[in-house]
Amino acid sequence: MIRTLDLRGQALSKAGYQRAIPRAILDIATAMRTIEPILERVKNGDEAELIKLAQEFDGISPKSIRVSQSDLDSALAALDPAVRTALELSIQRIRKVHEDQKRTDKTTKVVDGGIVTERWIPVDRVGLYVPGGRAVYPSSVLMNVIPAQIAQVASIAVASPPQKEFGGLPHPTILAACALLGITEVYAIGGAQAIALFAYGMDGLSEKCDLVTGPGNIYVAAAKRALRGVIGIDSEAGPTEIAILADDSAIAADVAADLISQAEHDVIAAAVLVTTSAELAKAVEKELEVRVGATKHSARIKEALSGIQSAIVLVDSIAQGLDVVNAYAAEHLEIQTVNAASDALKIRNAGAVFIGRFSPVSLGDYSAGSNHVLPTGGCACHSSGLSVQTFLRGLHYIEYSKDAFVDIAPTVITLANSEDLPAHGEAMSARLENL
Repeated sequence: MIRTLDLRGQALSKAGYQRAIPRAILDIATAMRTIEPILERVKNGDEAELIKLAQEFDGISPKSIRVSQSDLDSALAALDPAVRTALELSIQRIRKVHEDQKRTDKTTKVVDGGIVTERWIPVDRVGLYVPGGRAVYPSSVLMNVIPAQIAQVASIAVASPPQKEFGGLPHPTILAACALLGITEVYAIGGAQAIALFAYGMDGLSEKCDLVTGPGNIYVAAAKRALRGVIGIDSEAGPTEIAILADDSAIAADVAADLISQAEHDVIAAAVLVTTSAELAKAVEKELEVRVGATKHSARIKEALSGIQSAIVLVDSIAQGLDVVNAYAAEHLEIQTVNAASDALKIRNAGAVFIGRFSPVSLGDYSAGSNHVLPTGGCACHSSGLSVQTFLRGLHYIEYSKDAFVDIAPTVITLANSEDLPAHGEAMSARLENL
């Protein structure tokens, strides 16, 4: 069901390890061409055009693209009390973690009379995308909305695909999650057309956004790439992925269950075990055979585990295993080793790190307090997960007195002339002439 890759006795470069453990191939170029006409239709169209797109891609024509307040209220009123309690507890924990991400203004005295202040300013308006394909993701509502609210974004809109079984509305649990968080601007629109609506705005329906965040399918990712610059984006999210670094102290049932949990998302989801123990590898294979067949989405999971993007990787040592997982830069990385806490400190590249047996990825997906909107496709080597910082911009405010200006002016003039930009220097000398 899952291939075994033996890297024992091999000391590869970072690029070498990346080649050995490839990810699923995504044809973004084709997706970009596919969405071009969709983006144009949204840019030049009206709400009726959005409804046509919903019929084409979602098989349903919503009564309106904007979800009414009464529909939001009804969804919350009808929410299963147990689900509401679970959402509320998760909200508390996510808020607690993200409150500690607030930034404070900092003023630096460069010289007497010369100060630079960095202030953190929220973006004016954000569009938050919540997918609605094979699963329903109220947790993604929480992960997007809460940090935006803590950053004090003044205008927040949410989009999620219309659902046939709910009369063209997004899934009611998504609507209920929005209502719980006080979000009143929700749109029944999915895919590339949702990103385009946020990017361009539409008269009489939605204002243009400054930033769009949230995961989605390949067409959502392609739309983000195409519209980056028109709108800011968090990332081009790809299929979910889990890597587990384990030694012979790990429990095979735990490891197998965790690999399955992320393979459940998509047939091209990646599940990778990196281990020093051949015995654990064999035991995990046996557990997969039993557990995959017994779970609900077994066909999808089996395809994901059988793909080129999934593997059990044998290594000589935890040190080599750390090199492998740092090269791979997984969205989710679990450390299940004897020295899990100290091994975790050696991780440089991962979206989020889950330490020890009782910190599975599923915990982070919902209720750990951390954010589950994380970099995929190896982007964890240069990007971070969604946070309050995502919605903030650092602005420098510069204020120099006359004396501080006079003192530094010759330096600026010298540097300006060295770059053959004399007018820059003249902007300084003009002030010196009229002191």
